[in-house]
Amino acid sequence: MTWSVYGSYLVIVILIVLAPGPDTMVMLKNALSGGFRGGLLASLGIFTANTVQGSAAALGLGVLIARSQPVFLTLKWVGAAYLVFLGVQALRGAFRGNYAPVEPGLRSRGGGFRRFREGFLSNITNPKVIVLYLSVLPQFLTAESGFGASLLLAYTVAVLGLLWLVVLLLFVHRVRTWLERRRVRRTLDGVTGTALLGFGAALALES
Repeated sequence: MTWSVYGSYLVIVILIVLAPGPDTMVMLKNALSGGFRGGLLASLGIFTANTVQGSAAALGLGVLIARSQPVFLTLKWVGAAYLVFLGVQALRGAFRGNYAPVEPGLRSRGGGFRRFREGFLSNITNPKVIVLYLSVLPQFLTAESGFGASLLLAYTVAVLGLLWLVVLLLFVHRVRTWLERRRVRRTLDGVTGTALLGFGAALALES
């Protein structure tokens, strides 16, 4: 694989990463409720799941998952249900509107594993991720490409995805004072929850 081929691959991956999706909404949900640390832990969970799925694709396991209808459908419905669950959580928070002010240090210490888990599960149960790897990676690999080249392409997606989430998280952190206003927070929770419900429904209805 030449640098020019890898450069073309980077352009496509960047466009894919920049498109808003469930990962963005899950990170935002956790950043709003858990501050910078909450958003970062969710982002690391997403990154870990991306790495696992990328490794599976590079090893050829992704093809088996995609071709096994029962496994693929199970992932699809579990993923859709989990996104809907997270969406309902966000909408319930928006409906209640109970955002008691909490000291940043205290807020950042709670629920760390739960936030990581939300990021990990929302990504690992999304069959669209493995389909993305299986549809994009082969376009840039040849018969001579080794396992290392496959891993490089797969991990590029995971790393760029994490970098983009961190950039968004830093922006959210800079405007945290404005975001912590009750009306703004309720609106954002409502938008985030609705988006997660939409992504879950789209995943469930996709044939």
